[in-house]
Order: sequence, then structure tokens, then C-alpha cells
Amino acid sequence: METTMIHSVAGLLPEGVALVRERPFRSPHHTVSTPGLIGGGTNPRPGEVSLAHNGVLFLDELPEFSRGALEALRQPMESCRVTVSRAVTSTDFPARFMLVAAMNPCPCGYLTHPSRSCNCTAAQVQRYLARISGPLLDRMDMHLEVSPVESKHLGPGSEPGESSGDIRKRVAAAREIQAGRYRDVKGVYCNSGMPPSLLRKHCAISPDAVKLLEAAASRFGFSARAYCRALRVSRTIADLEGSDGVSSAHVAEAVQYRAMERDYWV
Repeated sequence: METTMIHSVAGLLPEGVALVRERPFRSPHHTVSTPGLIGGGTNPRPGEVSLAHNGVLFLDELPEFSRGALEALRQPMESCRVTVSRAVTSTDFPARFMLVAAMNPCPCGYLTHPSRSCNCTAAQVQRYLARISGPLLDRMDMHLEVSPVESKHLGPGSEPGESSGDIRKRVAAAREIQAGRYRDVKGVYCNSGMPPSLLRKHCAISPDAVKLLEAAASRFGFSARAYCRALRVSRTIADLEGSDGVSSAHVAEAVQYRAMERDYWV
């Protein structure tokens, strides 16, 4: 209902369609303006973050977006709402979305390539990566470096990996667990929305896991926000395995998803 209302206000509801039945997937071009991404205008309209409400917002070539637009993402990522204030009115738009972003490791794209050499200077790499601020990265639950796919894995004779259908079943089972966990908590449907007040209850970890997480936080300079996000990801990894408790292995995997090669981000 919320998603349908937003698309109706934006004039994007197709003719003859009364209800949006699929989660939205929005993928704006990197030339999008800040009002186009966040919302605004003389007559306030929802931006891409609100059009992606209850769905996915995909930002490809993340460093190519304007710095202002990216920094404006920080508030809706935290509060899941956007407030557009004008002289005579103030409009609220919901913006609870899953942010997925992709980028190259450097301007030429070969900084971490196993066989091709990078042609960028250290200064060029630093300027490129500096376009993504630390506070914005801090609000992302997982940071993953993806290696190039070798041609031998693309041919008809390659061994298939786990199918999307099997992965979907595991994700659906984990979401069911989380729906039951938060059935009495208003506005919370999954681990990512878990408030800090519930971390001790639902993310209780063993003393060994606590030591591991504290050591990682010290080594990689985790903020309080990053520490809590690592706990939530640990809880989700445990849910995907169907585990009631959060073990050291779950915490170690969650830490791995945040501990990128920090030398590239200096």
C-alpha cells in the first residue's frame, strides 16, 4: 500500500494498475541530481530513495555520483524517511530501502586485477576513492571485493554453483525466522531494522566471539555504528544457517564483510 501510494504521488502508477505487487528496483543514472535522488522540487516530489521504498536502490559506478547527492543519502539511510521542507509546507516521504552499490577499485578498473596491471597513479586512486566518504561507507552493512570471473567458469562445460532457487529458499527461511522474532516490535521486520536496544537480546554472543569482534573493531577502527552493524550481520548469517545462537564463526564472517583492504581507502 505504501509503495503504491508513493508511485501514485509521483505519477508513475501505470494506467489500470491499482496496486504495486512487486518490490521496486530503482537504478538511477549517476548524473541524477540531489533532489532527483532524495526528493524535492518546488512542489515536493518523492526521489529515487522513496520510489525504492520496500525494495532495492542500486547505484552503479558509485564514485561518479555527485558528492552532494551521496552525502544526502546518509540521513534517509539512518531514519528511513525523507523530509522536504518548503516555506509554506513540509512533506514526509518514507524511504526504507536496501542500498546496493558497485564501483571499480580505481579509475582504470585494474588496481586489484590478478593478471592486468593498473595504469593509475597513487594520487589518481586516492582522489577516486575519496569521492566516497567514510560516514557513508560506515552506513553500509557489507563491503565486498569481487574478483573477475574466469572464462573457464562461463562456458557450457563449467560446473554449476548453488542455484538462485536454492539460495532463495534459504533467504526466505531466514526472513521467516526474523518475521517471527520481531512480530511484537512495531516497524521492524528483519535484522537490519533491529534497534540497538534489542541487540543484547537477539545478538548475544559468546565471550570468545566478543573478544574477536573487539579485536577486529580495534584493528579496523570500527565506529559504534559499524560495531552494531557487524552484530546484525552476524545474526543474519546465523539465521541463514538456521542457528539459534550467534557463534564466533558467524562473527568472523561478518567482520570479513567489513574488513576490506583498507590501504585502498586511505
